[in-house]
Amino acid sequence: MTTQHESPAPDSLTVLTGMYEAESRYLAAGGPGRATFDLLAPYFAPDVVMHQARALPYGGTWRGHDGMTRFFLAMSRTWESFEIGEQEFLATGETAVVHSQVHARARATGRELAFPVLQTIAVRGGRIAEVRPFYWDTAAIVAATTP
Repeated sequence: MTTQHESPAPDSLTVLTGMYEAESRYLAAGGPGRATFDLLAPYFAPDVVMHQARALPYGGTWRGHDGMTRFFLAMSRTWESFEIGEQEFLATGETAVVHSQVHARARATGRELAFPVLQTIAVRGGRIAEVRPFYWDTAAIVAATTP
């Protein structure tokens, strides 16, 4: 329950759409290594956890704002471009599912790949607390990104 001086936390859909808009500003400002994570930080809990499939070049568990900064740097080393196209959102309470269509070009090989990603996202206290992306074909991503 909120008191007279507190406002309720934004719902998960509001948090996600705000984060994707901030991510666009972050990338437009130069992205990893050039832009500051401060553009994205308000949308992620300080103890956020992202679980990436271990087979991916940027696989593993990334924790906190520092981990997210390192994750974006690892993504940038892997992909020359990573464009998120059409997205569908399903959000109920603190849980959201985002289905995105991605078109990417691997930095090491120049190969282009189009694939869907489904993410489950937990939002707590108005911030993203946990992210679990599920890729359609991790083997195709590894093949495209490996010289």
